[in-house]
Amino acid sequence: MSPRPTVTEPASSIPEAAGGIVALTLATFAAITTEMLPVGLLPQIGDAFDVSDGAVGLLVTVYAFMVAALALPLTLGTRRLPRKGLLLTTLAAYTVSNGVVAVAPAFAVVAGARALGGIAHALFFSLSIGYAARLVRPHLTGRAMALVTAGASAGFVLGVPLSTTLGTALGWRLAFAVLAGVCLVTTALVAAYLPPVASENEHTHPVAGRRPQLAAAVTTNAVVYLGQYVVYTYIAVLLLHTGVAEDAVGAVLLGVGALGLLGLWFSAARLDVAPRQSAVLVLAVLTASLVALAVAFPSRGGVLAATAVWGASFGAVASIFQTAAVRTRGATPDVAGALVNATANVGIGGGAALGALVLHVSGVGALPWLGAGLVAAGLVIVLAARRTFAA
Repeated sequence: MSPRPTVTEPASSIPEAAGGIVALTLATFAAITTEMLPVGLLPQIGDAFDVSDGAVGLLVTVYAFMVAALALPLTLGTRRLPRKGLLLTTLAAYTVSNGVVAVAPAFAVVAGARALGGIAHALFFSLSIGYAARLVRPHLTGRAMALVTAGASAGFVLGVPLSTTLGTALGWRLAFAVLAGVCLVTTALVAAYLPPVASENEHTHPVAGRRPQLAAAVTTNAVVYLGQYVVYTYIAVLLLHTGVAEDAVGAVLLGVGALGLLGLWFSAARLDVAPRQSAVLVLAVLTASLVALAVAFPSRGGVLAATAVWGASFGAVASIFQTAAVRTRGATPDVAGALVNATANVGIGGGAALGALVLHVSGVGALPWLGAGLVAAGLVIVLAARRTFAA
């Protein structure tokens, strides 16, 4: 029997855990860019295969529903396997998925390759959330989650916009090929710099009586993501309807993602101090920005201004719900991560599918109204679930 790998103990400070946090941040960047790249290239992919914008939007749905269905069973089925090896396997699968999309001869092949990416994603975020929780002591969980989530923000800030700009200028296939290369390099860096961790430590054991709090956290997560992705999946279509030029969509997405760093900074500063107040404030601003977007549409200036606030507020959302779910101790960090991952992707996939329906029936102008209503429902749950978001 081979010896167990050497594992690290939870660090007592963020600088002590910096190497592992940076490695996870890089991996998260590759993962979120892979997941969301079709959003920026939706019109071009549709034109290439002669399918509608709504049909291409369903690529996000297929991907997300694979995650929603498989996150928990894959996490439970692999719970005894080394965490680092599993994480590297998911990154290798992202590489293959993007490479196949880049050369796909038919839309069905694109959908199949995206399904492979969805399987990898089902395990990746469950692992990364649990991994981040094990790198630091419990009182630093919020900051560690926010820093790792910086990889997701970087995906929105740099990955998706730059890939969109590249795809618009030189072809969407090249964008996916470049992303496959980025995933390959990221895999090598994570292999070199991410320390192994134990599957459990004294802070990971679940408390059965806290499962209702965990349920409240992941339910709210699903509702908020549903509201977000009803709109965000079709942001390229929305921007084009306001008169934004096709070759400028990537630049707008770059600005939206950059503003998301403000929300990330806020969550890193406040989640370990005032988690409930932070959640309420972020969701209230997110709701208001979507209402403003709906009112302003199709005025280009008003839409861009509302989108800026929308992007900034959503930057804080992921770390808020990840931290809340892990801190409830209603399950181990991996299982809590799997539930956050699954419910987020129920929201992402459901938002893409619901948005496609609304786009067909009522037009793009109806999307922000629906998104605002759903995020407001999430805010109501946060206000009611006091114990879930307590310090």
